[in-house]
Amino acid sequence: MIDPIRLELPNAIETERLHLRPPRAGDGAALHEAIVESLTEMRRFLASLPWVAGEQRAEVSEAWCRDAHANFQARKDLPFLLFEKRSDQLLGATGLHRPVWSTRRVEVGYWCRTSRHREGFMTEAVEAVSRYALTHTHAVRIELLTDEENLPSRKVAERCGFVLEGILRHERRAPDGTLRNTCMYARFPGPG
Repeated sequence: MIDPIRLELPNAIETERLHLRPPRAGDGAALHEAIVESLTEMRRFLASLPWVAGEQRAEVSEAWCRDAHANFQARKDLPFLLFEKRSDQLLGATGLHRPVWSTRRVEVGYWCRTSRHREGFMTEAVEAVSRYALTHTHAVRIELLTDEENLPSRKVAERCGFVLEGILRHERRAPDGTLRNTCMYARFPGPG
């Protein structure tokens, strides 16, 4: 098994319209603004995004950015903020989470600020971060989990070549006590 701390990972990903990079000190205010704008939409799926349930404060977003930067450097988590190249607006976040370095498995997650939905940014970002995982971490499996009722997220997964492996019934419990079903998607290196 490779020591993940020795992996030389690029600190940025460029796409046609996006600049993706790990969070860093000073990003908290912009992140907080995007989260607050998107709370209503994100809170529809609290079982998948429990971190949005609490009070959102700029200080919390700043602390998250600093922790996320440290986690990226330690290879414990590989988060990226999404910035539109044209406007430099923070559009959301994606990342490669819960890496299992012994098998080279990661999970991709993502969210987009509400005012920029339906512009194709998440498909562009998830495709880019998936290529990053395959190329730079040499992932042999990329997982993508989403609430069964989160149809926009499921469409992003399918557009990016993820295959639905199954639906995990009653896999998560929402804060209101209801049981939620989770779709398990996966993507692998090479064709099919």
